[in-house]
Amino acid sequence: MAEVSLARAEPAVAQRVRGLVGAVWFLPLAVFSLIFLFLPSIGLFVGSVAGSHGATLTYYAQLFQAQYLDAYKVSVELSAATAIIGAFAGLVLAWAVVGGGLPRVLRPFTLTFSGVASNFAGIPLAFAFTSTLGPVGLVTVFLKSLHINLYAAGFSLFGFWGLVITYLYFQIPLMVLLIVPALDHLHTWREAATNLGATPFQFWRFVGLPILRLPLLGALMLLFGNSFGAYATAYALTSGMINLVPILIGQELSGNVVFSPSLADAMAVGMVLIMVAIFVVYLVANRRSVRWQS
Repeated sequence: MAEVSLARAEPAVAQRVRGLVGAVWFLPLAVFSLIFLFLPSIGLFVGSVAGSHGATLTYYAQLFQAQYLDAYKVSVELSAATAIIGAFAGLVLAWAVVGGGLPRVLRPFTLTFSGVASNFAGIPLAFAFTSTLGPVGLVTVFLKSLHINLYAAGFSLFGFWGLVITYLYFQIPLMVLLIVPALDHLHTWREAATNLGATPFQFWRFVGLPILRLPLLGALMLLFGNSFGAYATAYALTSGMINLVPILIGQELSGNVVFSPSLADAMAVGMVLIMVAIFVVYLVANRRSVRWQS
């Protein structure tokens, strides 16, 4: 009986040891998340309700003024446009490299360029597009020589759609990097479906799209957040003339108009709440996808 009890105890001890080892490996991520995610978020919330005479919700009430509501509206529209267009263009490019008829030698070149371009933002990107598509940019002057005047037709690099085009320079490569692993994994499912007699339409309808649904949604969420929090590119390109939440936060912190760190914290909390709402949608889709695959 003692030997049987000892044999039963050994797996439990081994399981506890594995749990402790896993906790040790998880500890750096937990510390990193605590320092750079949770503590700053708590600091934002505390700062947003800190008034001269104690806790107050005055700064949150100001967010419902027309200026700030319009800033959230423009920021969401800009982020959604760049995320959707960037996701579609990046998906097409990634599929052409992974499953299309393009030469395989283009795959490492495309992935390397995507890794570089996805991190090219801020003032250098704004300067590059100003030199290319600005009023006296290279492409603009070249098109004028062909009697095509972009700015006379209503285009402006320093407006909403100018920002969309600029943001797509790093959104499309980021989408390529995010979706290529999922497309690589899809080949196994496609071979299995083909061996079972599925047509291409049946594969994409019942297998391909349900599998890609979660990676696509996750990529869309990341692209949205990547654009939603961008500040340097928009500010350098438009000189702060476009009504975006990150630009308003920068103005409140720099004292360009007024100096109100608490109002800036309240606007930042609003951005966090929008991202949390999007993340909740992702979690719901994740649960449905796991249930479908099981």
